[in-house]
Amino acid sequence: MKMIMLVYNEAIDDEVMDILNGCALKNYTKLTKTYGKGTASETHLGNDIWPGLNNILYVACSDDEAKQLAARVRDARMTLGKEGIKAFTIPLEGVT
Repeated sequence: MKMIMLVYNEAIDDEVMDILNGCALKNYTKLTKTYGKGTASETHLGNDIWPGLNNILYVACSDDEAKQLAARVRDARMTLGKEGIKAFTIPLEGVT
Protein backbone atom coordinates (compact mmCIF):
# COMPACT_ATOMS: atom_id res chain seq x y z
CA MET A 1 0.00 0.00 0.00
CA LYS A 2 0.97 3.62 -0.51
CA MET A 3 -0.03 6.98 0.88
CA ILE A 4 -0.11 9.68 -1.77
CA MET A 5 0.11 13.22 -0.45
CA LEU A 6 -0.99 15.81 -2.99
CA VAL A 7 -0.05 19.42 -2.24
CA TYR A 8 -1.64 21.93 -4.58
CA ASN A 9 -2.84 25.48 -5.04
CA GLU A 10 -6.39 25.84 -3.75
CA ALA A 11 -7.36 27.46 -7.07
CA ILE A 12 -7.18 24.07 -8.81
CA ASP A 13 -9.17 22.07 -6.25
CA ASP A 14 -11.85 21.11 -8.81
CA GLU A 15 -9.22 19.83 -11.23
CA VAL A 16 -7.51 17.79 -8.50
CA MET A 17 -10.80 16.24 -7.42
CA ASP A 18 -11.47 15.38 -11.09
CA ILE A 19 -8.09 13.60 -11.19
CA LEU A 20 -9.02 11.62 -8.08
CA ASN A 21 -12.43 10.70 -9.51
CA GLY A 22 -10.79 9.72 -12.81
CA CYS A 23 -8.72 7.18 -10.89
CA ALA A 24 -11.89 5.85 -9.20
CA LEU A 25 -10.45 6.77 -5.80
CA LYS A 26 -13.23 7.70 -3.40
CA ASN A 27 -11.52 7.75 0.00
CA TYR A 28 -9.29 10.63 1.01
CA THR A 29 -8.52 13.18 3.71
CA LYS A 30 -8.33 16.83 2.68
CA LEU A 31 -6.71 19.68 4.58
CA THR A 32 -7.68 23.09 3.24
CA LYS A 33 -6.20 26.54 3.54
CA THR A 34 -2.66 25.43 4.34
CA TYR A 35 0.42 27.64 4.10
CA GLY A 36 3.56 26.82 2.23
CA LYS A 37 6.36 27.51 -0.21
CA GLY A 38 7.96 25.18 -2.68
CA THR A 39 11.14 25.37 -4.69
CA ALA A 40 9.15 26.09 -7.86
CA SER A 41 6.22 28.03 -6.40
CA GLU A 42 5.47 31.32 -4.75
CA THR A 43 4.95 31.57 -1.00
CA HIS A 44 1.29 31.05 -0.07
CA LEU A 45 0.31 32.61 3.24
CA GLY A 46 -3.20 33.85 2.41
CA ASN A 47 -2.40 37.52 3.03
CA ASP A 48 -1.98 40.67 0.91
CA ILE A 49 1.76 40.19 0.56
CA TRP A 50 1.70 36.44 -0.11
CA PRO A 51 -1.79 35.67 -1.48
CA GLY A 52 -3.17 32.23 -2.11
CA LEU A 53 -3.29 29.08 -0.05
CA ASN A 54 -2.65 25.38 -0.60
CA ASN A 55 -4.71 22.27 -0.03
CA ILE A 56 -3.31 18.89 0.96
CA LEU A 57 -5.00 15.64 -0.02
CA TYR A 58 -4.01 12.29 1.52
CA VAL A 59 -5.01 9.12 -0.34
CA ALA A 60 -4.29 5.61 0.96
CA CYS A 61 -4.35 3.20 -1.97
CA SER A 62 -2.84 0.13 -3.59
CA ASP A 63 0.50 0.30 -5.37
CA ASP A 64 -1.20 0.17 -8.78
CA GLU A 65 -3.64 2.95 -7.85
CA ALA A 66 -0.72 5.05 -6.59
CA LYS A 67 1.09 4.65 -9.92
CA GLN A 68 -2.05 5.66 -11.83
CA LEU A 69 -2.63 8.71 -9.61
CA ALA A 70 1.02 9.80 -9.87
CA ALA A 71 0.87 9.51 -13.68
CA ARG A 72 -2.25 11.67 -13.82
CA VAL A 73 -0.63 14.27 -11.58
CA ARG A 74 2.42 14.34 -13.90
CA ASP A 75 0.07 14.95 -16.84
CA ALA A 76 -1.76 17.68 -14.90
CA ARG A 77 1.52 19.44 -14.12
CA MET A 78 2.06 19.82 -17.86
CA THR A 79 -1.34 21.46 -18.41
CA LEU A 80 -1.85 23.36 -15.14
CA GLY A 81 1.62 24.87 -15.20
CA LYS A 82 2.12 27.70 -12.75
CA GLU A 83 -0.82 26.87 -10.47
CA GLY A 84 1.15 24.04 -8.93
CA ILE A 85 0.56 20.49 -7.83
CA LYS A 86 2.98 17.94 -6.39
CA ALA A 87 2.47 14.28 -5.48
CA PHE A 88 4.54 12.59 -2.80
CA THR A 89 4.42 8.78 -2.54
CA ILE A 90 4.95 7.36 0.93
CA PRO A 91 5.11 3.65 1.83
CA LEU A 92 2.14 2.65 3.97
CA GLU A 93 2.73 -0.36 6.18
CA GLY A 94 -0.87 -0.86 7.21
CA VAL A 95 -4.17 0.59 8.24
CA THR A 96 -5.57 -0.04 11.71
